[in-house]
Parts: sequence; structure tokens; C-alpha cells
Amino acid sequence: MRILVVEDELRIADLIRRAFVEAGYAVDLAHATGPAQQAFEVGSYDLVVLDLLLPGIPGGGMALCHRFRAFNSDVPILMLTALDSPQNRVQGLDAGADDYLSKPFHLQELLARVRALLRRSPKADHPIITVRDVSLDPATRTATRAGRDIILTSKEFAVLEYLMRNAGSIVSTTQLIDHAWDENYEGYSNVVQTYIRYLRQKLNADGEPDFITTHRGMGYLIEPGA
Repeated sequence: MRILVVEDELRIADLIRRAFVEAGYAVDLAHATGPAQQAFEVGSYDLVVLDLLLPGIPGGGMALCHRFRAFNSDVPILMLTALDSPQNRVQGLDAGADDYLSKPFHLQELLARVRALLRRSPKADHPIITVRDVSLDPATRTATRAGRDIILTSKEFAVLEYLMRNAGSIVSTTQLIDHAWDENYEGYSNVVQTYIRYLRQKLNADGEPDFITTHRGMGYLIEPGA
């Protein structure tokens, strides 16, 4: 899962980024409305955390939320703000935000709200993702195959989750990098191939058939099964 955090207070932005990375999400940061809009329009995000008070355009985060919604109506938006009056909350929700969290906030509550929004998003039809004999629980970050627990790193989980959410479709290397790594990724070109190999080693540990198939020159596929 890839999250865009739009927050002009650098300390708070870095605090949120570190919490999200530790929870297994890929995170991009923007500190003003202009860079945030550009990132949103060229990136592929599963959720946006948006501060209300932002420099760059009249109306700040409220105006930016309207622009995000005009460009993509499906991406969940969680609005953050120190303005906690009922009127501000109503305005934020009317601007297109899906949830509203007042500052100061506890990181655990922020993470719980993010998990709830991701479960309700159009990309997440069910809290637990099951394809054939493999199940993933995004809330607990756990995985099983035929009842056997599979211990995954946060990046392995992110790659497998995206492949399973797109079961039946070939997913390209570029798509996986867009969703499982952030904009600062400058790694080597075969990083996806390496993580697919890690996943196969863990998924096939008991001699099960390959869960992920490679289509050379195209990408990777998980067959949905019957």
C-alpha cells in the first residue's frame, strides 16, 4: 500500500512517515499544495493523509481536497487539522475527505483510522484477502497458506498483497514498484524479481505448487483458481 502524506510541519510529517513505514506502507511526503497535487496526479496512491492548513493555494488543504476529488474520486482521504470546531469538520467532509482527525493525535489512532479507510476503499472488498489456499489479513499483517503461518517482511507483505488484490491480471514490475516502494526508491532494477523469489521460497516451503507465475516481459500473475 502506498500513502501520500501532505503536511507542512516537517516534524509531524516525519513522525507520520516513520510510523507508516514501520507499519509496512510505502510513503511519499509533500509539504505544500503544489508538490502534493503534482504527486497525486502522477503517482498511484491507495490513501492520502492531508493537513488542512497548507501553503501554496488559497483555501490550502480544503481546496486541495476538492482538486484531489475532481481528479480521482476513489482514493480515501484522511484530513488532519488543529482546527477542531464542528464547522471545520463539516467543511472538511463536504470537501471530499473520508475521515477527519484532530491534532494532537495518537499515532495508534491514526494507524487504526488508516486501516479502516483502506478496508472500506473500492480496492478492498473484504478485510481478509483470500486467493486459493493463501490468505492475507491487512489489519494484522499476517499470512497463511493452507493453514500454515507464513512470516513475511513488510515489503514482502506489500508485494504479495498487491498481487493478490489483482489476482487474475498480470501485474508489471513498474506497477509493483509504484505501489510497494515510495518515490525515493533508487534501488537496483531487479528488486521486484528478488522479492518474488523470497515470496516463492516462503509460499512453497512445504512443496506446494507455485502460487505466483512469471510472464516474461510482462510481469507476474496469481491465478484466482476456481
